[in-house]
Amino acid sequence: MNKYGLIGHPLGHSMSPLIHEKLFALSGISDFSYELIDISPEELPSRINELKELKGFNITIPHKTAIIPFTAELSESAQRYNSVNCISNCDGKFTGYNTDCDGFLRSAETLPLGERVLLVGCGGVGRMIAIEAALHGAALTIAVIPQDIKNAQLAMAEIISKCRNANVKISLVSEVDEDFDLLINATPVGMYPKTENCAVTDNIIEKCQSFFDVIYNPTETLLMKKARALGRTAIGGASMLVYQAVKAHEYWYGGEFSTEDISRIILDVEDHVNAMNK
Repeated sequence: MNKYGLIGHPLGHSMSPLIHEKLFALSGISDFSYELIDISPEELPSRINELKELKGFNITIPHKTAIIPFTAELSESAQRYNSVNCISNCDGKFTGYNTDCDGFLRSAETLPLGERVLLVGCGGVGRMIAIEAALHGAALTIAVIPQDIKNAQLAMAEIISKCRNANVKISLVSEVDEDFDLLINATPVGMYPKTENCAVTDNIIEKCQSFFDVIYNPTETLLMKKARALGRTAIGGASMLVYQAVKAHEYWYGGEFSTEDISRIILDVEDHVNAMNK
């Protein structure tokens, strides 16, 4: 039996088992288990031997940085973000990857990431998205609320350290008044159950041509609804969730999946989320 899992704390409802079970099935692998493994921060060092019994595992908060000292090797993206969300285990030696990065880039590959980009929020996944946008040559505006200005300044400094020629500036969300090719919402505004909230005003939405929202619940946020009502492209967070899992399977055993198969899983995830909310 090949054992896999997700570690984090606390672990409530997770879409990971659903997604990974479907990916294993597509690969024709039946002798596997995928478990949710709740590990508190203070427990992590004492449970590493337990984790070495797994062929691979995913990592969520609060272990994405804490796991690094236990790895033998880190991928380039894991080093870049000092964050690991996927481990491949080869004979007890852990290799750490950041598949959040891959999930975002694959989800956004049809979007103008290298053009005029408005990123709303810069914490957590927003920090990674900001750096990727800069590396892709975007004219990037990071828009935040007043209490997040310091975080935005730290993110901007990190971007410049990794991409010296980066074209990046900071703005308050309330002061944004320009045209953009792409708006990315990296805030939790609009997440279930507060689905009536929107991260930006209608005026900002009208000035943007395409949209990406990291939120996957609901599957269509109010931001996305408003964008689509204007005939604009809007992609939600379910695609990012699935694509980062796909990358994990590529690392774990060389899994290969067609675009059609991945698209079906994304739809399955969205159907599952919609059913939960009824």
